[in-house]
Amino acid sequence: MKIAIVGATGEVGRMMLSCLEEFAVPVTEVDLYASERSKGSALDFRGKPVPVKVLLEDSLLRPYDYVLFSAGGSVARQFAPIAASAGAVMIDNSSAFRQEDSIPLVVPEINGSLLEGYQGIVANPNCTTIQLVLPLAILDSLFGLGKVVVSTYQSVSGSGHKGISALQSQRKGGTDPGIYPELIDLNVIPQIGEFQASGYCQEEEKIHQETRKILTLPDLEVCATTVRVPVVFGHSESVYAEFRTAVDLAKAAQELAQGESLEFSGTTYITPRNLGSSNSSHVSRMRLGTSPRSLCFWCVGHNVRLGAATNAVRILLKHARMAGRL
Repeated sequence: MKIAIVGATGEVGRMMLSCLEEFAVPVTEVDLYASERSKGSALDFRGKPVPVKVLLEDSLLRPYDYVLFSAGGSVARQFAPIAASAGAVMIDNSSAFRQEDSIPLVVPEINGSLLEGYQGIVANPNCTTIQLVLPLAILDSLFGLGKVVVSTYQSVSGSGHKGISALQSQRKGGTDPGIYPELIDLNVIPQIGEFQASGYCQEEEKIHQETRKILTLPDLEVCATTVRVPVVFGHSESVYAEFRTAVDLAKAAQELAQGESLEFSGTTYITPRNLGSSNSSHVSRMRLGTSPRSLCFWCVGHNVRLGAATNAVRILLKHARMAGRL
């Protein structure tokens, strides 16, 4: 398969390239694109350097099977239609297309059937949404999901390399907040993205809208509070969920333990520091909530892997299998 990665030199773009190798995707040709700043650089793929090209208007007119985008919404809106018109399946990591009715927002383990016979742009969900909906989809099938209240604790890599640099600089005594409204070192910031008219910030609204769309629950009550924390990789979530029927904790534990791309550890827990190179959503500390029809759990996932690159490559693999390319 011929594959291109746009935004290849960023945190997610580099991880996309790594995931293509780790998941043994049968790549016959890979092209890497980035901005003028990356001109002349190269990235390793299967032991060989691959030069990074500058993205131009005609770059994506080449006959690619799949184009993975991680270059921001404005670049995606400009170049994604070009790639799609040339016949590629374009998998976009930005928020540019996630709420368009005609474009599937996909977590393959939940709604991968949307890829059957599909050509065009596919939206990759927000990092926090992916790790959240994986357990929620199973719990919904068991008990009927009615409400979700989630507080997130999101690492600085969710802001890209600039976020990591800001934390590292401040750890050495720097006082420049960088891309954040406050210092992030030894601090937490309850704002990710600009505040909206609703009083929620952009990241919170993404969770609200995307969770409903992926789970096909347009009336689901969702309330999110998103917090940036001084962690390099790994997002954590404290989740409270209410259901239409009484919760059977033993049944929930059994199904979550067998869930695809899930790791369930009952009353013990995992922290971001323990994630390593995991591509799973880790669910732990599950217990009843305020009533027999509710429960709480702790959820941790690698935001650059599961929350971005891994899910994009899993979309690619799911589509390729359905299309007979694998």
